[in-house]
Amino acid sequence: MRGFLIACAALSMAGAAVAGPASVTVALKGPKGEDLGKATLTEAPKGVLLKIEAKGLTPGWHGLHFHEKGDCSSADFKSAGGHVHGGSTMVHGLLNPDANEAGDLPNLYVAADGTGAAEVFSPWTSLSGEGGRTKLQDADGSAVVVHASPDDHATQPIGGAGARVACGVIAGG
Repeated sequence: MRGFLIACAALSMAGAAVAGPASVTVALKGPKGEDLGKATLTEAPKGVLLKIEAKGLTPGWHGLHFHEKGDCSSADFKSAGGHVHGGSTMVHGLLNPDANEAGDLPNLYVAADGTGAAEVFSPWTSLSGEGGRTKLQDADGSAVVVHASPDDHATQPIGGAGARVACGVIAGG
């Protein structure tokens, strides 16, 4: 009887170890390789939840986008390419009536002490391409990029967000 109870307890505990959603954490780096925080992307049933914790940035609003290449090797971060598009239409801006790119995200606010934190949801992307959404972990990966200025969510091609000041590589699959 005791062996039976131990076996039941072990089976019960094994069932409790349910895997959570896929998640990846990336380091945000500055142009000189300095640590500027981290971003955690978590696969959700209908998109990706991005939690960003930044430091060492100038106070105010900053554009935030998913870029098409997992490459932050150049000091200006242009090695990350343009925004993730997700289709043949390449129209920027969350407020654009002609649609928007899959890489468009809300702005990040940075406080007077240089820190910023936010959770934002992207319904157009997926880590793995789930549901036909744009795959962030494709062959060459993608990147989370923070820009120097706010995104106006309408102006082409990047909403006036300016230079790229922080970059984090989302490794490819």
